[in-house]
Amino acid sequence: MATIGSTGWPYVQHRGGPKGFLKVVDERTIAFADFRGNKQYISTGNLMTDNRVAIIIVDYPRQLRLKILGRVEVFEGEQAKGWIEQVRDPGYKAVTERVYVIRIEAFDWNCQQHIIPRYTEEEIREAVAPAENRMRELEQENDELRKELSRAAKKNGNP
Repeated sequence: MATIGSTGWPYVQHRGGPKGFLKVVDERTIAFADFRGNKQYISTGNLMTDNRVAIIIVDYPRQLRLKILGRVEVFEGEQAKGWIEQVRDPGYKAVTERVYVIRIEAFDWNCQQHIIPRYTEEEIREAVAPAENRMRELEQENDELRKELSRAAKKNGNP
């Protein structure tokens, strides 16, 4: 996410959370929880004087890239209560300090070229699960065959 500082220079900061942390509010609005982090508050400070934001979202497995331009409202304290309920993930234990609500002014699905596919641990586990299951079956079958061979060898007088 990029914001503009008082010097006119852009400031880029990663924003993230669990899968689905970015919520679609309506066709022109998205929102997300801003979790407690490094306590620098540079992005939030920048947004107090210039509410423009640029966001790039990359879906590495599908090699998709979305650019969003918008204007942010920052909700904190009492003002944030309703928004926090909309954006919170009960399974994620990070502390939400504020909520960013972005009114989208423009977006563009950008060129897919040069996006290297990357996958989450969950996606990799899902992809290799059939091979792991088959390997366990074969290992079990091998153990049973070894035991059978051992029994047959002993029966025939071979140690």
